[in-house]
Amino acid sequence: MKAALSMLISSRNLSPHPSSSLSRSTWLRPKSLPNSPSIIPLIPSKSLSRLRLNHRKSHTAHFSSIMASSYKPEEARVPPALPLPAPPVNKFKIGLCQLSVTADKERNIAHARKAIEQAAAQGAQLVVLPEIWNGPYSNDSFPVFAEDIAAGGDASPSTAMLAEVAQRLKITIVGGSISERSGDQLYNTCCVFGTDGKLKAKHRKIHLFDIDIPGKITFIESKTLTAGQTPTIVDTEVGRIGIGICYDIRFQELAMIYGARGAHLICYPGAFNMTTGPLHWELLQRARATDNQLYVATCSPARDAGAGYVAWGHSTLVGPFGEVLATTEHEEAIIMAEVDYSLLELRRTNLPLLKQRRGDLYQLVDVQRLNSQ
Repeated sequence: MKAALSMLISSRNLSPHPSSSLSRSTWLRPKSLPNSPSIIPLIPSKSLSRLRLNHRKSHTAHFSSIMASSYKPEEARVPPALPLPAPPVNKFKIGLCQLSVTADKERNIAHARKAIEQAAAQGAQLVVLPEIWNGPYSNDSFPVFAEDIAAGGDASPSTAMLAEVAQRLKITIVGGSISERSGDQLYNTCCVFGTDGKLKAKHRKIHLFDIDIPGKITFIESKTLTAGQTPTIVDTEVGRIGIGICYDIRFQELAMIYGARGAHLICYPGAFNMTTGPLHWELLQRARATDNQLYVATCSPARDAGAGYVAWGHSTLVGPFGEVLATTEHEEAIIMAEVDYSLLELRRTNLPLLKQRRGDLYQLVDVQRLNSQ
């Protein structure tokens, strides 16, 4: 085509940069060209640009298809990743209740109830509570404040309150976490209640918080707590939610499993401290959301500078592009924000990571799903 255009310009004695009297989109028809039909309608330059663009797109799509086939993206997850399910709602309000926690258990339960009611009154369909919200975060306190969740009723006044409020207000509650007694074991456990007040899921913290930063902080959860054994993902009235507790957020494999199981949102009740909080709290949330192209919500206790363990605070909602949608400082607060699930598909179209994974080079194995097949 370029050769034909050059010959045409020569035969008509035209400049390659036509004057204003000859528009760039003018159709030029020479009387004759060597070895060509007597009349050749040449395509306007604008149309040429479109043709080149379409050709480039076609070539890119073809190349991407070949690459996707050879890269085997579907094999990067074992078993293969589940498609993102259609959520029961596209938009809803979430309430993150950053609560002050004392050594008075009855007060803590009443305080949490009031905060949940306030969030629901502001339109929250999903309410999230902090890690260990019914008593102090300490190895000494875990056994004292532990509840038998399976027995319920008076044996677990904290979860009984959550069930009652969820049913009465017709909301979903990710109930932070409390210390759970099961037989002779203690767990750091998050309960999820549906709008009918029934327990929909129970997540026991998988990765225990055992760290030692000399001169800063040392905490060994495994002195009193037992690690959970099961990733937890649950279908709720506000979408499919994966659950992690605090230290669980540091392990991207867990979030990747939730992403591969079709989670719309991961909730992490957590109580980062004054050493790791400023450095890692927001960073980890944004990383988990960005890598898996989903929402991440965290909820911390409010900071009590006089407590044995001082929480960082800064409860946050992060969107699927890694953007901080709502957050707060360290004081008590109810953070209200909107979750819009249409952004999940948008961001996965913008960055089609699902189709670009290298299953020929690496795989993430979901052991629980694989064993259940």
